[in-house]
Amino acid sequence: MADSKVRLDKWLWAARFFKTRSIATDMINGGKVHYNGQRCKASKAVDVGAEVKIRQGFDDKVVIIKEVSDKRRNFTIAQTLYEETQASIEHREKQALARQSSAAISPRPDSKPDKKQRRTLLNLKNSDLFE
Repeated sequence: MADSKVRLDKWLWAARFFKTRSIATDMINGGKVHYNGQRCKASKAVDVGAEVKIRQGFDDKVVIIKEVSDKRRNFTIAQTLYEETQASIEHREKQALARQSSAAISPRPDSKPDKKQRRTLLNLKNSDLFE
């Protein structure tokens, strides 16, 4: 299972952070993945003990590489390839709580405004009240 030279994009794919290698490559090239605190190329060879910071959606994950593999297996085996740091877990939980509380303060309407309501909103915005 342990190979000596495995590319970063292949390891991210095998560890099931991204669905395809091309998506993993795009994320690395886009600066969403940092290897030991620095941007790198998708062809970077990974080492055991290295720190990888991954941005997925709203979440930042910081993981330590425990095993190196280039084969994509089931989720339970993929989880053994890395260990997320405790600080990363706490930070993600805080961010999720903040997103939930901000959604509770400003709820979304049940439906989009109809034509009459849109006209009323536009007239209100264009009136002297907001100038």
